[in-house]
Amino acid sequence: MHYDVIVIGGGHNGLVNAAYLARAGRKVLVVERRHVLGGAAVTEELHPGFKYSVCSYVVSLLRPEIIRELDLPKHGLEILPLDGTFTPMPDGNYLWRVNDHATTRREIARHSKVDAEAYEDYGKAMVEMGRFVKPILTMTPPDPTSLDPRGLRDLLSLGRRFQALPAQDQYNQIQLMTMSAVDFLDQWFETDVLKATMSASGIIGTFLGVRSPGTAYVLLHHYMGEIDGAFRSWGLSRGGTGAISNAIAGAAREAGVEIRTRTAVSKILVKEGAAAGVVLDNGDYFTADLVASSLDPHQTFIKMVGEAHLPADFTAEVARYKYRGSSGKVNLALDALPDFTALPGAGPHLRGAVSISPSVDYMERAYDDAKYGRFSRRPYIDIVIPSLTDPSVAPPGKHVMSCFVQYAPYHLKEGTWDGQREAFGDIVIDTVAEYAPNIRNIILHRQVVTPLDLEREWGLTEGNIFQGELTLEQLFFLRPAPGWAQYKTPIRNLYMCGSATHPGGGIMGAPGRNAALRMLKEKRK
Repeated sequence: MHYDVIVIGGGHNGLVNAAYLARAGRKVLVVERRHVLGGAAVTEELHPGFKYSVCSYVVSLLRPEIIRELDLPKHGLEILPLDGTFTPMPDGNYLWRVNDHATTRREIARHSKVDAEAYEDYGKAMVEMGRFVKPILTMTPPDPTSLDPRGLRDLLSLGRRFQALPAQDQYNQIQLMTMSAVDFLDQWFETDVLKATMSASGIIGTFLGVRSPGTAYVLLHHYMGEIDGAFRSWGLSRGGTGAISNAIAGAAREAGVEIRTRTAVSKILVKEGAAAGVVLDNGDYFTADLVASSLDPHQTFIKMVGEAHLPADFTAEVARYKYRGSSGKVNLALDALPDFTALPGAGPHLRGAVSISPSVDYMERAYDDAKYGRFSRRPYIDIVIPSLTDPSVAPPGKHVMSCFVQYAPYHLKEGTWDGQREAFGDIVIDTVAEYAPNIRNIILHRQVVTPLDLEREWGLTEGNIFQGELTLEQLFFLRPAPGWAQYKTPIRNLYMCGSATHPGGGIMGAPGRNAALRMLKEKRK
């Protein structure tokens, strides 16, 4: 069977890409290897009555234009606000920042009056920097080595926008691109637990520590999230993160996209240097005018295209592309709520995120373990209990708890992840138990997801949740490779539309949308 476009991978970016192409009148097929759509944005019932957001678990970066243009609320998307971050401390104290600005200022003032004043200025500065970067998210990155006048115009426009920023914002922008998260925060704050908790956003999806240069940008990447126009807002999707993928799939099907699950691609057909379709694991094949891959460069080029069809210099760039998965997940079905010593009881502090990040040194020591090939003995853990906000994901009176854990290096110095899986899960539970001692007694079921699981089951090379690190040498016109950041590839008619392209990872959808607009524009030429 022949299609205008075949999209490989039914994750949220692949589905967004397919939806936009179909809305433009193209005949589109999406092929997904797993039994369920969503990629890493998926909800699965692994214990009766309990629905886990197995991998991705919160939403903020999903682009408002995608929600609007695909009319995702019509297809079931509902984002429930996540109210703040609660950080318990070993001495029984805590830091609890909520979505109400005045309340958060008073809470920070409890630790430092100086920081309470600085928090307001910091928030304003980050919003301004977010506004500067936000339009870049929807750009096709210009190639600075090209003489294409459109690319030169885009670069000139960026330069002019930067020049128009107030001097302090210019300095902040440069510092964000070069400094560590902690060094950047040190300029604003003195409270250790505040800096530790805020710096955590700078290490997500990277094999770097909070004191590593470059992590300040990742902090901004996560700060740019918005819900209903409010910057730095995070939420939960009703029904789990899989509901986001299902809403996009609904919009895609309405536009005419054909979606096939349990359909694994073994090879991309290449004829005379151009993509011509896909071959499935069972030997069947489909032909197409265009192929779009939402998979990472290793999966796409090394496994499915083959080096024989690729220029040697491009293959070398693909080999240099860094994944270095550094995180895992522990998902729990609970008989009751965890009871935190620092703030006992089932209060509103459990409706937001609970961050195990008591100090900057704690965070850096967690990274020290990973540097030497061990999972962190006392890891950074970001916890949410979605059943408090969305009762549909657990039986009445029961709860689901999601624990995002860093660090869990893909390459272990001793043993294998299959052999270390339960030990890793035990460490996570032991760490949570230091702050919520009842946790061991209320667990009904647990799922431990290692970086190796992320690679084997979800196709994320080395378990990197962003399809490659968000480091400076892998951003904008360098993502995924210099000269190939415009969603096109050395194979004619083959495009990339996943998180390995600009603007990167998270439940964002921008790579899929940007690639679709590029594909439509190219085809009109």
